[in-house]
Amino acid sequence: MSTTAPLGRTYNQPHVPRKYEPGKRRFSVYWTWSYPFEANRNVAQLDNRFSTLTEVRRVAWPAYEKDDFSEKMFLQGIAGTLELFHLSLVNFQNAVEEATGNAVAVYQRVDQAGQRLPIDERILADTDTLMIFGLDHMVAEEEATPGEVAALENFLSREGTCLVLGPHHDVGSSPDLKVRDMEYYHHGDALVPRQQRFTKYVRSLMKGLGVPVENRYGLRPATHPGTTRPVPIVAANDLDTRGWLTGVSSFVFHMHLPHYALTEENPKGVHVLARQPIDLSKPHPFTEAGNKEINMFLWMPPTGKRAGDILFADSTIFTTLFGGDESLTRFWKNLATK
Repeated sequence: MSTTAPLGRTYNQPHVPRKYEPGKRRFSVYWTWSYPFEANRNVAQLDNRFSTLTEVRRVAWPAYEKDDFSEKMFLQGIAGTLELFHLSLVNFQNAVEEATGNAVAVYQRVDQAGQRLPIDERILADTDTLMIFGLDHMVAEEEATPGEVAALENFLSREGTCLVLGPHHDVGSSPDLKVRDMEYYHHGDALVPRQQRFTKYVRSLMKGLGVPVENRYGLRPATHPGTTRPVPIVAANDLDTRGWLTGVSSFVFHMHLPHYALTEENPKGVHVLARQPIDLSKPHPFTEAGNKEINMFLWMPPTGKRAGDILFADSTIFTTLFGGDESLTRFWKNLATK
């Protein structure tokens, strides 16, 4: 950390711009959701919503049976679960600030106070690495505007920039209810409904940027027997000329990871750097088709007018809701220093 004493939390004030210093990257995180839309979802709806904190407490009992998460201290509805995502990002923020000397700025497309912030120079002017975490449900109808696509193209024309896209899972896209049920029992997470489809915003952004990638399914990673430690990733070290995965053997366990499918047969300039073996103990349409791994970490090096890198990595790799270890921290520091 860049400070020796704990600092108070700030909220609802303009971001203080960070000055550019060579070798000290400035990270910004952009949550694509409308916080009010997600928090105000009808809990009687079974599909396409986040869990309430009460549901989290029940399913994860007794992990959240402490004063910190009591009704006196913490929101108990869907908003409480959204706040868990914010809290779980703190370790990543601390690691990046320690490596770069710059605090990580965090933005929301629509925040708790209903303030809408599209991606524009207010975010991009003092950012070197922008991380877009696609956690807006598709039913929210959030889409990237032509102006946002143009702003990101301009951002990526700057030397040394990096765009990290993290479209989340797409569970239950099939109209066949039996297939949805198969998917549900494959991942085994009681908090994820039979249909939970993310993220119309990042999908539209990828289309606008001409990126041949799509987030599909929600697949359970293979783990070491009797544990929730994922087995090692299958890394394409020969393609990793920047060393993004130097010293990295695994990411994080999460019950339903997206598969980053390539939408063209031979896409130029897209390197699949890491694949995650899938838990094959329970069937899933993707594994029944013969697949045993998901594309987990992708890299598009600079090309043509694009001077910046584009990476694909799920948001759960940067949060600690689902655990973490030295390998994960090393990955964070690689992103901060490459």
